[in-house]
Amino acid sequence: MTGYNTVLKIRKLEEQVDKLGFRMAHTKHGNYRQEFGDVVALFPKDDALPIYSRDAEIFLGTLDDLEHWLRGLAWAREYDRMLRMTDDKRRTRYEQRESERLADMRQREEQRRMLAVLKASDTENSSRKKVTL
Repeated sequence: MTGYNTVLKIRKLEEQVDKLGFRMAHTKHGNYRQEFGDVVALFPKDDALPIYSRDAEIFLGTLDDLEHWLRGLAWAREYDRMLRMTDDKRRTRYEQRESERLADMRQREEQRRMLAVLKASDTENSSRKKVTL
């Protein structure tokens, strides 16, 4: 039952990918090695990984390549934890700080646009008043 094993493998990979803050999808930039079938791409989930753009392809490859990549990512995180360079709490804190920074930046940009629109409408109103006098 090769098909069933593939389905189990995909479900297991989806769980691992979701836990790391990614989502699996079809590639947006063509096919990989001219293959069709089990080629997948990883993208960041909505706001789970703030340093990446939402449409950035983090990984592109086959299911086996993805399995090896995830194993390497887990090894790298465990190695960082072993050296006490970073841990999950610290990583979460930095990601939260980056999310807040991006939200503040978006809010300031929206305020700038709103002020520009208000100034433009204010100058239009003042020029209309001058014409009518």
